[in-house]
Amino acid sequence: MRHSIFVTLSLTGLIAVSGCDRPDSEAEVNRALRDINVIDETNLNDVMLQSSDPGEAVAYFTRASTANPDRIDLARGLAKSLIRAKRPAMAIQAWKRVTEMEEATYDDQVELADAYIRDSKWDEASATLNAIPPTHETYKRYRLEAMVADSQQQWEKADSFYEIAIGLTLKPAPVLNNWGFSKLTRGDARGAERLFAEALREDPGEFTTKNNLVLARAAQRNYDLPVIQMTQIERAQLLYTVALAAIKQGDVATGRGLLKAAIDTHPQHFEAASRSLKALEANVTN
Repeated sequence: MRHSIFVTLSLTGLIAVSGCDRPDSEAEVNRALRDINVIDETNLNDVMLQSSDPGEAVAYFTRASTANPDRIDLARGLAKSLIRAKRPAMAIQAWKRVTEMEEATYDDQVELADAYIRDSKWDEASATLNAIPPTHETYKRYRLEAMVADSQQQWEKADSFYEIAIGLTLKPAPVLNNWGFSKLTRGDARGAERLFAEALREDPGEFTTKNNLVLARAAQRNYDLPVIQMTQIERAQLLYTVALAAIKQGDVATGRGLLKAAIDTHPQHFEAASRSLKALEANVTN
C-alpha cells in the first residue's frame, strides 16, 4: 500500500514539475501510467496461471483474450489454463489460435502437440512435432517425441528420445517415469524397475512412480515392497497394488495375504482392499 501511494505521489509531482517547462509532459505521464498498468496486469496473469482453481483461470483468460484478441500472452494464458482444467479438446483449439498469431514460437507448436497427446490424438501430435525444425531442441519437445514413438511402438526411437530429454533437464524424474512405464508395457520389467528407482531418487515423494515400481517388481514375481520413502497410507496402497498383481498372475494365496496386510496397515478402513478380499474369498469358496 505504501508503495502504491509513493508511486501516485511521485507521478503527481512529475506532473507539477514537468508541466511548467515541457508541453508533452502529460503524454509522458500517461505512458508511465500505462507501463505500471502493464506490470500490474502481468503480475495478475501470473497469479491466475498458478491459481488453485483452474476454472477461475479459464474464465479470466477467456474474458481477457476476448477483449484483447491480438495479445498473444493472453491467448497463451487461456490455452495453458484449459490444459490445467483438463479440457484438452478446447486447449487444442486455443493453442492452434496461438500458433497462427504473428508472435508465435516453436514452443507454442510443442504445446499444441502436448494438447493433442492429452486428447489421445497421436497422429496429429506426430504431424505437429514433425513440422518443427530439428534444431529446436528442448526437453519438452523430446519428451513428447518419445511418447509419440511409444504410441507407434518404435522402441529404439523412443529410447533415443527419452535419453536426449533427460540430458536437457535438471528435473528428469517425470521423463524417467515415462520411460520406465514404456519399458514395462514392452515386457522389460527389469529395465522398468531400474528407471522407476532412478526416478524416485530424483523425486522420492511421487506416489505414481512408487506404484509403478512395485508393479515392475511384481511382474518379476517379486512381491516384497522396495525400501523407499512411504507413508503408512501409501504402504497400504502399495500392498494393495502388489496383491492385485499377484492374483492376476495366479499367485492367489500370496495375493490374499497381501490384501490382508494392506487392510491391517491402513490407518482407516480400506474399502477397496476389503471389497477385493471378500470377492476373492467368495470365489475360492465357490
